[in-house]
Amino acid sequence: MTGATALRDPASFGPVDLDESALESWAAEVGRAAIRAGRFVCLSGPLGAGKSTFVRAACRAAGVEGAIPSPTFTLVNRHRTTSGEIIWHADLYRLESPELLVDVGWPELVDSDAAVFVEWAERAEDWLPADRWEVRLDFADRPNERRVEIRASGAGEPPPAPTVDPC
Repeated sequence: MTGATALRDPASFGPVDLDESALESWAAEVGRAAIRAGRFVCLSGPLGAGKSTFVRAACRAAGVEGAIPSPTFTLVNRHRTTSGEIIWHADLYRLESPELLVDVGWPELVDSDAAVFVEWAERAEDWLPADRWEVRLDFADRPNERRVEIRASGAGEPPPAPTVDPC
């Protein structure tokens, strides 16, 4: 791991570069925290930056077994953990207009007490809830690393920050 140090604001962290293993470990932490707190997690970043990988690691850590495909064509998938909690996974890459969110049950996701992970969340524009964690994934200088940032918006507990190796 390389990169920047933590910001002083406990509601935000980054940017910091994480290798694949560290990224998956951090995503697992975020997944466990999101299910515990029923958080809405918005993921943004370029194509191939690791948004789907992040959600899969978060879902696995929260107790989802079996396939966790990206809902690229269905827009929203529902997963159940081994202990019965629901995790919603949305991928808005193919969303043509935010107004179409009503057709995929978006109001229910926003009002849900379940953990919700949304790839390409910026496409929802003003339809995002005020209380959310925002995760930004981007390419880093090294090909096996990703630059990550997280921040909380609105009320609720702060998001887990990735563990950074000072070396």
